[in-house]
Amino acid sequence: MSDVVAVENLVKKHQELKKEIAKVIVGQDAVIEQILLSIYTGGHSLLIGVPGLAKTLMVNTIAQTLGLDFKRIQFTPDLMPSDILGSEVLDQNRNFKFIMGPVFGNIILADEINRTPPKTQAALLEAMQERAVTIGGKQYKLNQPYFVLATQNPIEQEGTYPLPEAQLDRFMFAIELKYPSIAEEIQVVKSTTTDDQVTINTLFDADEIIEVQHLIRRIPVPDNVIDYAVRLVNRTRPGQEDAPDFVKNYIDWGAGPRASQNLVLAAKAHAAIHGKFSPDIEDVKAVSLGILRHRILKNYKAEAEGLTEEKIITELL
Repeated sequence: MSDVVAVENLVKKHQELKKEIAKVIVGQDAVIEQILLSIYTGGHSLLIGVPGLAKTLMVNTIAQTLGLDFKRIQFTPDLMPSDILGSEVLDQNRNFKFIMGPVFGNIILADEINRTPPKTQAALLEAMQERAVTIGGKQYKLNQPYFVLATQNPIEQEGTYPLPEAQLDRFMFAIELKYPSIAEEIQVVKSTTTDDQVTINTLFDADEIIEVQHLIRRIPVPDNVIDYAVRLVNRTRPGQEDAPDFVKNYIDWGAGPRASQNLVLAAKAHAAIHGKFSPDIEDVKAVSLGILRHRILKNYKAEAEGLTEEKIITELL
């Protein structure tokens, strides 16, 4: 199959996928699209939203439609690294046997990742970066494809351990979930208070998703698009001479090179699902908010004036 035909097939599959997900999840189109973009490119996503917005249901539904093994880890203050990675135990023959933890899956929902101490956060983040875990000096490879979708509750500060900037940078997208509209909430209430059972069809399998990831990486990118993505990231850094004045005034720390890489990768995937065989600057702009939101650090002046990351990024575009 040529790459042109493969892209055309991906467009059809993507539309069918959204229809299947819409059987269970009402609205949240932008959120679902960003999660799928991260899956098509092999990245991880951080879902930020208050409780009750169906984050778990959304991830579970996406895993079903993609034909992937789904595991949920509920992070708590007493959770230890061995609770998620697994541990060695003695069997009846007094030999050590490794029991795999819930981190061994295809899609891992790390629920409320900011509730667990840094030691356990770091154990998951090693698995995210290396696609492997080390137990008792032995390395175990994780199943491919492998995605971590972590959730974070923005309204709770007490008893939480915020992810450091270096660890936030491991996530390709930071996706903000907002409350549904009144019409959407009416539809949610109608569909969840009946005895009807919804059947979700599986449209992909693990091998097909890996092939999609290779396809996205093979998509050519014009030099002017790469130049725009790199310059956009560069403008978020207040230490640079050519940084805009408002960046120097309101940002303490800008995005790193991983942001440039992710902008180009996500732009490729965004172009592909819209039937384009090469991304343009509009594709970079379309994915920039989710990729840059968690990579810029506002200062106290920005907080005092009520400036959001969205406003700053929109100004840069």
